[in-house]
This record gives sequence, structure tokens and C-alpha cells, in this order.
Amino acid sequence: MRMTTHPTAPPRRTTYQEVLAEPRFRLLFLTRSVAITADSLRITTFSVLVFAATGSPLLSAVSFGAGFLPQMFGTMLLGSLADRMRPRALIAGGYLLECTAALALALLPLPLAVSLALVALVALVTPVFNGASARLVARWLTGDAYVLGRSLNSMASSGAQLLGLALGGAAVAALGTRQALTVAAMLYLAVAVAVRLGLPDLRPDGQPSGSLVQASLQGTGTLLRARDPRRLLLAQWLPSAFAAGAEGLIIPYAGQHRFASGTYALLMACLPVGMLVGDLIVGRLLRPHVRELLVTPLTAVMGLPLLAFAVGPGAGTSAVLLLLAGTGFAYAVGLQQAFLDALPAETQGQAFGLLASGNMTLQGVGPACFGAIATAAGTGTAMAAAGGATLLTACWIAGWHSASPATTRTA
Repeated sequence: MRMTTHPTAPPRRTTYQEVLAEPRFRLLFLTRSVAITADSLRITTFSVLVFAATGSPLLSAVSFGAGFLPQMFGTMLLGSLADRMRPRALIAGGYLLECTAALALALLPLPLAVSLALVALVALVTPVFNGASARLVARWLTGDAYVLGRSLNSMASSGAQLLGLALGGAAVAALGTRQALTVAAMLYLAVAVAVRLGLPDLRPDGQPSGSLVQASLQGTGTLLRARDPRRLLLAQWLPSAFAAGAEGLIIPYAGQHRFASGTYALLMACLPVGMLVGDLIVGRLLRPHVRELLVTPLTAVMGLPLLAFAVGPGAGTSAVLLLLAGTGFAYAVGLQQAFLDALPAETQGQAFGLLASGNMTLQGVGPACFGAIATAAGTGTAMAAAGGATLLTACWIAGWHSASPATTRTA
């Protein structure tokens, strides 16, 4: 989808309707949304299953994190597959693997260690087929349509995670944990079939050279050594990691301040709701050049409201602060085109996988780091520290992004 404008006119805004009119993107968008719902359902239900079997909060937390932390290793060791294999087979095969894993957890009496290893194995390959999917989006959508496509995917991800959590609770209550895992497996199977039947069978862009692991390690090293991709990766990783650190403290913050029962659920929903609102406003109402100019201010918006937690705001004020902080996530919309422009064409799939897996990994590390601060200084102080770290990141981005947008382009 290519948009043409008069050379002297500002780029016109593409609409979400125009983006969704591209049938191949629409298929990827819908199947990925369903798969994220299934992810949320599978991960949370498996965590409940582990806790019911062991009574251990630690093992339950480990089972939850096993679906995220291995993803970075998968990108480093297998990431080049996203550019070396036919994307249709890779994406459909990834969903089939997730279906098989969910069925195994639901139907087989596996030892806990084997169950955790299975979840970790799926997490290891997840960035590979997600990277292949993101590379197809970059092929089929160009210019502002690509930016809005990424924005739509971000909004759908937030909504699908919330739906998956709600569906998980309802399915466990109505059917039981193992039957709920079977529901997740059926969702994965449905999207695998849809991808297999609906996507064209394209040849890979990259040409195999050397071993898979060697090529993947070299590709990751190249991306992290190059200044522009490295900056843009960090700019998308760090603020979300700091926000996740604050989000991970919402429940203990509500408990320590003796908020009414159930208030923590409302507070937990505020960040993703704010993300949806921010992405919708920035993506739908603002022109491309304005989005790029707002990268630094919106990053600051993520951090500023969190500073107020140092003084211990009440439940209502906390909800407003978290909602405002969530809208700041829209800063990433203004970085999408620059990130795509900075990537070598032959490693786009691996780069998108690295972006996603780095986000997942650091969002797992963030709560642990700020949890340690909370142990020493209190939850409110730790949440404020997360806000301060986000503001420092905004200052760093301002130093290289706002001054000269050309610095985010490759020669």
C-alpha cells in the first residue's frame, strides 16, 4: 500500500480503515490477535495449574516467566530463521508448535520439570515466527500505512492480553485448568490453519550462509553494534521495562495502602487502557511528522505521573496517574518508520524478533529490579524511581532523536 503526495505537501494521514483493507495484513493482524489471547490464556492457566499442584508461589511465578525469559536466547541462536525460511510455513508451524505444547500440558501427566522445559522451548522459537510475521507487515505496508499497522498491532496486543486474562479466569472457573488449556490449543490450531490457507507461499528474502546458529549470532551482533539500530532498540526497550517495573508493584502498593478489595484489578487495567487510548489518538489524529516530534515528550509522559507515587496517592489518584502514564506508550509510534529505515533488508525478520524478545526479557527483569528497590525503600518510592528512570531515558532520546531525525537513518 503506497501513498503518494505532492512533494511540498506534508504526508497525508493514512487511516486504520485503509490499513485493514490490505487483506494479507488483515489476516496477520487477526490471527496474531487471537494467538496473543491464546498466549495469555495458556500462560496464566498453566501458572494456576502449577500452583494448584505444588502450592508454591515461587514455582507458579517461574512457570509464568518461563514463557518470556527464553525469548532473547531464541533470537540470538535461531533468529536468522525468520529471514531464511518461507514465512508461511514458519508462521503456521510456530502456531502448530504452540498448539501441540498446550495440548501436551492439558492431556499428559507430565512432571513439572518437563512441563517447564516444554513452555521454555516454545518461548525459545516464538521470536522467530513473530519476526517473520513482522517482516511481512513491512513488505506489504509502506510509509504511514506501515506505522499505523504497527500501531494497530500494539493496540490489539494490549486488548488481546486483557481478553486472554479474562477468558482464562472464566475458563478455569467453568471448565477447570486442563480444559482451559485445551481451549488455548484450539485457538492456536485455528490460527495455524488460517495462516496456512490464507497467506501466499513466498520465498524467503535472505539466503542461507553458514550455520543457523552462527548466522543468528552474527546477525544479532551486527544489529547491536550498529549505532542507529542499537539506539532505536534501546529506545523501545527501556521505557517499557521501567513501566513494567512500576506495574509489577501495583498489587503490593494497593495492599500496603489498604485499598478496598478488588481495587488492584482496576489499577492493573489502567496502564493497558491508557496504552490503547494513546495509540489511538497518536496514530489516528496526528500527522507522521508530528508523531516523530512527540517521541521525547510522550516518553516523558510515561515517567512523570509515576513520580507522584513517592507521596503515596490514594486509589482514585493512582488510577488517573497510571492511565496518564499508559498514554505515553504511544511514543513508540513515532519510532516505527525510523527503526524500519535503519534495518538491513536481509536481517529485518531477525531484527523484529530481537525487538520483541528484548521487550519481553526486559519487562521480566524490570519488576525484579524495582521489586528489590521496593524491599529497601517501599513500593511508592520504587514506582517513583521507575518514573525517574523513564525520564532519564527521555532525556537520552532527546539528545539524538529530536535534534536531527536524520541520525536515525542509515546511509
